[in-house]
Amino acid sequence: MHRRITVAALAVGALALAGCSTTQPSSSPSGSASDSASGGTVVLVTHDSFALPDDLISQFESDTGLTLDVRTQGDAGSMVNQLVLTKDAPIGDAVFGIDNTFASRAIDAGVLAPYRATLPAGADQYVVGDSGDLSPVDVGDVCVNADVTWFADHDLPVPQTLEDLTKPEYKGLLVVENPATSSPGLAFMLATVGAFGADGWQAYWQKLVDNKVDVAASWSDAYYVDFSGPSSDGDKPLVVSYASSPPYEVPDGAETAPTTALLDTCFRQVEYAGVLAGAKNPDGAKKVVDWLLSPAVQAAIPESMYVYPVDSSVQLPESWVQFAPMADKPYTVAPADIAANRDAWLKAWTDLVVG
Repeated sequence: MHRRITVAALAVGALALAGCSTTQPSSSPSGSASDSASGGTVVLVTHDSFALPDDLISQFESDTGLTLDVRTQGDAGSMVNQLVLTKDAPIGDAVFGIDNTFASRAIDAGVLAPYRATLPAGADQYVVGDSGDLSPVDVGDVCVNADVTWFADHDLPVPQTLEDLTKPEYKGLLVVENPATSSPGLAFMLATVGAFGADGWQAYWQKLVDNKVDVAASWSDAYYVDFSGPSSDGDKPLVVSYASSPPYEVPDGAETAPTTALLDTCFRQVEYAGVLAGAKNPDGAKKVVDWLLSPAVQAAIPESMYVYPVDSSVQLPESWVQFAPMADKPYTVAPADIAANRDAWLKAWTDLVVG
């Protein structure tokens, strides 16, 4: 999936998070007065893993008469931080890629204007907040991924659970993302809160530290630089990524995947779109949010951003059925608990893991 991060990809994300933006950022100012009057340009602020086919973007521009200016802002966490810092002089009109780990921060900071698109089948379950500021667009499970080939070559069983990752035989094999700068990293930290509780997650992380866990700033650094998988250059056979990452690694015609997601380590991540408060082209921004929930875009999300669409009527690619099942029982933390404790948890994590 999203991403999501830098997200998830795959943060989309996922591998959500494998792609780059399909349009280049414009050097023009965000939504000039003439653009606002004519509806000419709409600026979409998103994370680095936003990726949709060029023909879909061209069709959107043809149907609406708008020019879509995509401006990426790093990982989803970095993007939300930037939106908060610039809320009095917004850097765009619409936003995509705020996830459920950062949604409360964006809402509470007044970054968003009330607007929720008409939701497709199955999307209601992902709604966050009561003000209608965000519309769910995609969903994915953030999970530890394993390089199956590496484990076979080293005659070591693939770990299955969070507890397994603290065992001595897996010492120095895991890379995670910093939750202060990466939404997959934050999602994984929240998975440990969900698994071990507010009173036990720090003791778990101490065990990971003792087992030489490595920390990367972003998903792309962790996956492409540190991970030992086929599309990566590193030596760590365990990485925090997405349940939808393995299909990305499967060669054409192969019957088995060289990587796998550990479905007992997952946190469910949802990515949202919204209209930025103070947008110079709010009508265009609403059209962007509507477009992201259109059947054509929802159908393109799995193979473009490697996350699941929120539209439950979309037929998923065959490879996803085989190689990208979602977790039956992902770990969860109530949105209200995330909102109340996120900053304190991040400080505690930083003090413990980074020092």
